[in-house]
Amino acid sequence: MSDRDAGHEAGTRRPEMRVRPTGPIVPPTNIQSNALAVVIAIMAFLACLTLGGVSMVRATAASWQSQISREITIQIKPDDNLDMNAALSKARELALSFVGTRTGQIMDEDATARLLEPWLGPDLDIKELPVPRLVVITIDEQNPPDFDAMRSILKENIPQATLDDHRTWVDRLVSMAQTTVMIGLSIMGLVFGAMILTVVFATRGALSGNRHIVEVLHFVGAEASFVGKEFQKHFLKISLKGSAAGSFAAAMVFAGLSYWQSRSLATPENDQAAALFGTFSVGYGGYLGIFATMLIIALLTTVTARLTVMRTIHEIDQIRSDPARTDILPD
Repeated sequence: MSDRDAGHEAGTRRPEMRVRPTGPIVPPTNIQSNALAVVIAIMAFLACLTLGGVSMVRATAASWQSQISREITIQIKPDDNLDMNAALSKARELALSFVGTRTGQIMDEDATARLLEPWLGPDLDIKELPVPRLVVITIDEQNPPDFDAMRSILKENIPQATLDDHRTWVDRLVSMAQTTVMIGLSIMGLVFGAMILTVVFATRGALSGNRHIVEVLHFVGAEASFVGKEFQKHFLKISLKGSAAGSFAAAMVFAGLSYWQSRSLATPENDQAAALFGTFSVGYGGYLGIFATMLIIALLTTVTARLTVMRTIHEIDQIRSDPARTDILPD
């Protein structure tokens, strides 16, 4: 090829065409998106708080149940014709003769006085009051003794003795834990339901604001799945940002409460809080649950947005297929 032909070919070569990047269907940031992120953050915060609270109550109830089920109590009422010390020793020996018992401890007068001190004051003389004495028996939780037989033998040998196996308290604790779990799950269900409705309205609002773009794209051949994918990506980013912020705030609340409890040991406030709620630490399992809740919220938001878009486009197709309603468009 001559230099002239090469120059002619270079002069007639078409310039290289560049594909212009397409912009998103939904604006990446606007007032509606920021408001939705805040709402999702609040919902995630409430859901994670509920999850952590349920976990703490269940752990506390399990601890109480374990402590109560490990011991039984023999109560001996005072009597004028009864040698209390001999009766206490005999009751302990009778209880320890059963298979399934481990140790027995007689609560002396000082220990009994300390138990009654919050109600009767510090200067209490047990000998002046007809206060029952207690024998605490530790049992094997996996192989407990025959409580009915033990109760009968104690009644035959010591008529003033009564056996308390704490079954009533254990049943109440189990019932309380189950009720708390059901209430917590119901609250989380309400939170998720409110969040789904919020996402539905937000998605329809975004579709209404960008309806002309969606209609043009759909008219020129864009599939509903393509439009749904664009909205799905948009709401996925919003939901991840909101749920991460809410979950992180809830995790910081539990971490702060745990830190406060560890720094205020042996104080009246901490003792009262520990007696009512146990430890405020949710542990690694609780933090994993918070992280899982964040992912579930993001997934629910994304799926809800996609389904809402697909349903709305289907409604647009139905309206366009009806000649009498071509001028009516969904909000």
